[in-house]
Amino acid sequence: MRWAFALLLAASAATAAPEQSIRPEARPISADAAQMNSIVAGVVLARGGAGPIISIRPDNRPANLHKAMSRRVPNAGGGICNDPSIQGERIAPIPGRIRGCGVPEAVRVRAVSGVALTQAATIDCPTAIALRKWVDKGVRPAVGNQGGGIKSLRVAAHYACRTRNNQKGARISEHGKGRAIDISAVNLQDGSQISVLRDWGGGRKGRALRDMHRAACGPFGTVLGPNSDRFHRDHFHFDTARHRGGPYCR
Repeated sequence: MRWAFALLLAASAATAAPEQSIRPEARPISADAAQMNSIVAGVVLARGGAGPIISIRPDNRPANLHKAMSRRVPNAGGGICNDPSIQGERIAPIPGRIRGCGVPEAVRVRAVSGVALTQAATIDCPTAIALRKWVDKGVRPAVGNQGGGIKSLRVAAHYACRTRNNQKGARISEHGKGRAIDISAVNLQDGSQISVLRDWGGGRKGRALRDMHRAACGPFGTVLGPNSDRFHRDHFHFDTARHRGGPYCR
């Protein structure tokens, strides 16, 4: 009887449906994920299955990358003539229409040491640097806090292919070589002005003009003002010509 019951249980187990797993099926992976797995597997196989998998994320940028890049950019602050306090741009060489004129290495200057020019001046770099030195060591100390300080310089002349004082038969002016600039006034922050024509020789403004004139003698090779001749009664003429006996200043 016992053996018959055992045979019945064995037959039931053989005919029963297979037991189903209660574990959830694996989620299908996306095509991108499958491709990534393939790439990672390839890396592992290429390395012989040894060592950690190398991350494909890009490395962090070095902290000093911005500084390194900025060093490669010339004139990042807009300065010219290797002087960040001279604002303007280099321009094409200027050929002279007559012999002796022209500027091989010309620049157009709009401001020096934060002081604007009333018109952009076409000159060369030595003249631009001399102008900047004059503003720093001559104009600023002479003006002080008058009228709230300096706002701009009134430019009367810069590059022009002509003879000295426009006189027939005279030598080519330093203006014709890009080595000269004429200043007729200093404009102040409050709207007032220190004028060479009106203020030379009198009062506080006159004293400031004399100090400016004196300070220009050195940075510039030639300095001419109202006491030099009738051609300069209303402006200062500055140029970077060099004379054997030193600066020529009148």
